[in-house]
Amino acid sequence: MSLAKYEIFSTVVELGSLTKAGDTLGLTQSAVSHAISSLESEWGFSILNRGRSGIQLTSNGERILKYIREILMWNEEMNQEIANINGLEVGTVRIGTISSVSIHWLPEIMKKFNEHYPSIEIKLMEGDYDDIEQWISMGLVDFGFLSLPTSHPFEVLSLKKDRMLCILSDEHPLAEQSEIRFDMIKDEPLIKSKKGSDNDLKRILKENKITPNIKFELTDDQAIISMVENGMGISILPEMVIHRVPNNVRKLKLEGDHYRTLGIAAPSLKSLAPATNKFIDYLKAWLSVK
Repeated sequence: MSLAKYEIFSTVVELGSLTKAGDTLGLTQSAVSHAISSLESEWGFSILNRGRSGIQLTSNGERILKYIREILMWNEEMNQEIANINGLEVGTVRIGTISSVSIHWLPEIMKKFNEHYPSIEIKLMEGDYDDIEQWISMGLVDFGFLSLPTSHPFEVLSLKKDRMLCILSDEHPLAEQSEIRFDMIKDEPLIKSKKGSDNDLKRILKENKITPNIKFELTDDQAIISMVENGMGISILPEMVIHRVPNNVRKLKLEGDHYRTLGIAAPSLKSLAPATNKFIDYLKAWLSVK
């Protein structure tokens, strides 16, 4: 068994390129290619297809990849536990994160965490809820920030309730309302986040029996806010996302008690590596004083 070759294989698949994997691992493309060929020779089947469109997993490669990633994960956790026994605080924490957490939580948390644990490296992958659930399932991240409940059977830890608010232009006829009822906005053109980031909105609309009049579906939160600012429609977003909006955009409470529950999820919170547990403990302590 060669852990170095396993890491090369996993990195090539993650980055989709022999060259990028080599750059990341500090190896030549030739060395990366040789490692892949060596695994294929050892196992007796191809694991990657190399073509003009890039690198693609073979069906056999796909079957074996999950075991490779699990071996690498357990090796990392073992090394961290050895370091922990010896009184050393080292390791790598891989986190799946959404943009609002990346903006409002992680910069300060990571800065202070690094001051206490300079030998623990933090790696971030940012995406939507669907991306993060997939990364957790595939073992690409140790845990991820998600809106709860999740669609996969992960172990979860609830962290914060984040109110869902309605935003609209200050020129909108409803701009002076103190609270927005759903019957007021059922026919309004709605600007929403793309699929994979709209779980909370879909849940709220379903609970209130609203069939939305969707005008735009956008990836970027700031693009949604800009569309609202210019009177192209209304939106419903978490308070963290609309922490800062232009002066001519109103943030209004929705009737009822509507929020998203931000938390972290992992296949098993009990078997996380020591460095990951340290980060989560630090995260919880940071949130407790906010």
